Amino acid sequence: MAQVQYIGTGRRKSSVARVRLVPGNGKITVNDRDITDYIPFEALREVVKQPLNATETLGSYDVLVNVKGGGYTGQAGAIRHGIARALLQADPEFRPTLKRAGLLTRDARMKERKKYGLKGARRAPQFSKR
Repeated sequence: MAQVQYIGTGRRKSSVARVRLVPGNGKITVNDRDITDYIPFEALREVVKQPLNATETLGSYDVLVNVKGGGYTGQAGAIRHGIARALLQADPEFRPTLKRAGLLTRDARMKERKKYGLKGARRAPQFSKR
């Protein structure tokens, strides 16, 4: 018989995280590496654990993550979003708790595209009167 798993996709900026929750003892694996090896900052590791802390399920699921794109902060935010969505699949009763904590909302802030005639998204070429 196949093992039960809950899947969630999280996104932030240019990062995309595919998250699987499997009943276990709380081990978090990101791209086949332990989270402490993959994310060097304790604050970002806490960001990743926010949905598990909010729903008090920190030791009950193993978290398997495949994440790509962006930097540490974007990836941590994407993983957090993915875990929250997967927890929602595991138990729909978590919805009010996760919603109140703001963990189900996709952070819509993205890098603005460069426009023609400009040097960046908004940066104009240097102006000289003469």
